Amino acid sequence: MKILSPAKINLFLHVTGKRPDNYHNLVSLMCCVDLYDTIFLQWGVEKISIDCDTPEVPSDETNLACRAARLFLRTLNVNDGVKISIEKKIPVAAGLGGGSSNAAALFLGLNRRYGDPFTRDQLMSMGRSLGADVPFFIFNRPAIASGIGDKLEAYNKIREFKVLLVYPGFGVSTATVYKNLNLGLTKCKKELRSILLNKNEFNAESHLCNDLETVAASGHPEILAAKEMLLSHGAAGALMSGSGPTVFGLFIDSDKARNAHRALSQHKKWQRFLADIITEDTDYIIQDT
Repeated sequence: MKILSPAKINLFLHVTGKRPDNYHNLVSLMCCVDLYDTIFLQWGVEKISIDCDTPEVPSDETNLACRAARLFLRTLNVNDGVKISIEKKIPVAAGLGGGSSNAAALFLGLNRRYGDPFTRDQLMSMGRSLGADVPFFIFNRPAIASGIGDKLEAYNKIREFKVLLVYPGFGVSTATVYKNLNLGLTKCKKELRSILLNKNEFNAESHLCNDLETVAASGHPEILAAKEMLLSHGAAGALMSGSGPTVFGLFIDSDKARNAHRALSQHKKWQRFLADIITEDTDYIIQDT
């Protein structure tokens, strides 16, 4: 089986408070973009194994995709094996949800393989135990996420922007960013109210906001530099995704997006990806044998 595993971006992210379990409650507007890892599943093997073409990604049982496979098969009460091979294109520790997306791909792929024994809600419940973003990738459409990011409500008022993603070449620890967050300085509540209460269409010029951006950028000025360059080259809006460090620009004009992609090539350490927002429920299993 061959499965595409998409990246996500956060069009806004408002942290509302810290929980007793040390997680943070938040409200976020999330959507997938067509930047994909590719996952291959091979059947007829005795155990679960995993390999990846990127050294930073663990090739053992700590990998989220491996944990997803183990949880799915244990819940189904079967002792089958599966060989998991991951070709990475989504940067690691980049705020794009690559690991969570890989785990979701395993849940969806294995569910298809075994004749859909679990509903989407049941898969999301399983995914929740592995990570807050995993249910979103199983939900599989733009959503307003609340709680720790696992309570999802479909949102259908995002236009089809061209997206230019800029990964500045280093990872950021999500735990460290949240640890350094001052909840008294969060600033995204106004934009949040506009979308939630008025059910407005998402507006790139006024709604983009991320409470974690200032925290991550304080130690990594490249984040703001990338944001400024995207805006100066015609983006309708630009923002850091998740806990960073990837920054994305939303473009109404595809030609401006391509021109910006070329212009930013002067920064040799920056990886750039042109993508589209995915606005519909999509089947990412592209080869099922």
